[in-house]
Amino acid sequence: MLWNSERKPTANQTGIMAFIGEGSEIEGKYTFTGTGTVLLNGKFHGEIMTTDVLIIGEKAVANATIRAGSVVVWGEIVGNVHASDRVELKGAARVFGNIEAPAVVLDDGVLFEGQCRMAAMRTEEEVRDPAVIQLHR
Repeated sequence: MLWNSERKPTANQTGIMAFIGEGSEIEGKYTFTGTGTVLLNGKFHGEIMTTDVLIIGEKAVANATIRAGSVVVWGEIVGNVHASDRVELKGAARVFGNIEAPAVVLDDGVLFEGQCRMAAMRTEEEVRDPAVIQLHR
């Protein structure tokens, strides 16, 4: 199983539906929904948005803001990570930015420089239409 495995995930174990390889360099906004799991093992600069699972492979360098259902990190992220389910930092993962998710798992040996907020994520409707509270002086 992906979440309890001590070994690195393989495509067969995780049900990976898309793979961005080590030789790839992408810049921009990457959005995917309904594909299941995407494995990024190249270089990415920009923004990644999904409700599904994103795996940052051990060769990956993502200079990005990431919003996903779940994020599993084996490589490097420079930027903030928001997950509606969980974030896992595995092996020699390196994250330089803030993490927000209801569940955060850090293995021995990971490097995390940032702040971590473990609170229930707001629904998509709450994010689109936040309540405005007036302050009285």
